[in-house]
Amino acid sequence: MTKTRYYTATSVDGFIADSDNSLDWLFTVEREGPGRFNEFFKDVKAMCMGATTYEWVLDHHPDSWRDYYGDTPCWVFTHRELPAIAGGRPHFVQGDVRPVHEEMVKAANGGDIWIVGGGELVGLFADAGLLDEILLGVAPVFLGAGAPLLPRRLLSSQVRLIDVARDGQMAALTYAVKYS
Repeated sequence: MTKTRYYTATSVDGFIADSDNSLDWLFTVEREGPGRFNEFFKDVKAMCMGATTYEWVLDHHPDSWRDYYGDTPCWVFTHRELPAIAGGRPHFVQGDVRPVHEEMVKAANGGDIWIVGGGELVGLFADAGLLDEILLGVAPVFLGAGAPLLPRRLLSSQVRLIDVARDGQMAALTYAVKYS
């Protein structure tokens, strides 16, 4: 059964990007290698991201899309025209996440959907009751400001810790999201 999952790294103080929308801080954190991501990604058959995340990948790793994501179809939520990344299969969309989620479920064909980021986009999926899991890599970094992890109020009655692990200097936390 398809799960919609938010897999991301966060600073201890709850930011997924710094105040310049940079992820450079993340690449300084010691991890045990790509094992955790590879294990997660093997079940991902469709993905989506916001325009800021897409532009960061476009600006910093434009030639690595295929290496990271293969031919996994990706929906990019944007209100402006963006170039297609070499080797990618982006579908540029806007508006309500529900019909896009339906398209992603069909494309995933029983596999999982990865919401890459940002936090506001993930919040829209949570608002629509379409978010099943949150997988966090908590880095030993304090950014003080930046893009919030998830700018929504989700209480412990909606989020249940289902796994805790260590990945080098990162704490790996997995939460199931439930709706009443």
